[in-house]
Amino acid sequence: MDIIALIGTFLGVGLVLAGMIMENGGDPRSIMDIVQVTAAFIVIGGTAGAVVLSFPGDILLGALKQLKTVYFMSPPKLEPLIREIVEYSQKARKEGVIALEKLAKHASDPLLELGLGAVADGADPSLVRSMLETQVAQEEAWVAATAKVWESFGGYSPTLGIVGAVLGLILVMKNLNDPAALGAGIAVAFVATVYGLFAANLWAIPFSSRIKFKYQKVFVAKELIIEGILAIQAGESPALIDRKLSTYIINNTKAQKA
Repeated sequence: MDIIALIGTFLGVGLVLAGMIMENGGDPRSIMDIVQVTAAFIVIGGTAGAVVLSFPGDILLGALKQLKTVYFMSPPKLEPLIREIVEYSQKARKEGVIALEKLAKHASDPLLELGLGAVADGADPSLVRSMLETQVAQEEAWVAATAKVWESFGGYSPTLGIVGAVLGLILVMKNLNDPAALGAGIAVAFVATVYGLFAANLWAIPFSSRIKFKYQKVFVAKELIIEGILAIQAGESPALIDRKLSTYIINNTKAQKA
């Protein structure tokens, strides 16, 4: 579980609500002031409709599944991956690349399995690189599309909040002589705006950013795999492969500190 993501969610949602309670004399019941079903229907329902209209079903489903990525996905560890690739290189040097065919089935990553199988089949190095890079590019495109769903949700929801506010004001203008209706219209107007901004800035846009950030580390691991596979195919020594791939750990550490 990603503790930092949970802390961020608590800070974003919990402290805003806590501030609202403090503004109302410490009364927890003041939270009910922003519980407005009509506003929720307009903002959340309208935003969801716009998002569903914008993206195909498989991307929408993928975006929902990415919520698991936000809170539960751990970044891949490069050290065990390097050790695994070095072991494959040692096996290939002793028994030939044909030995990789059986070992590929037990690889820790599908991309690694694909690359080892291609090397065992004697594919041309340029073909192996192209095949692996195409696989990674497709995964990058899918991740970008699913993150774009949440980004779009964050773009639409403030606008729908304004729509809710306008609809509430229309209700106010139609019932200037009815105090009860005035209260309901004003509540819809202001709460809808809050819902739109809340959904965009505390949920949807941070979800999109978190997904992109986490997959940056995944694609570093993918790049490492490609370089490792090509090094094995080129017949480089296990020690050299180890040193070459270890630079990814150094670069990744520097990127995190920057």
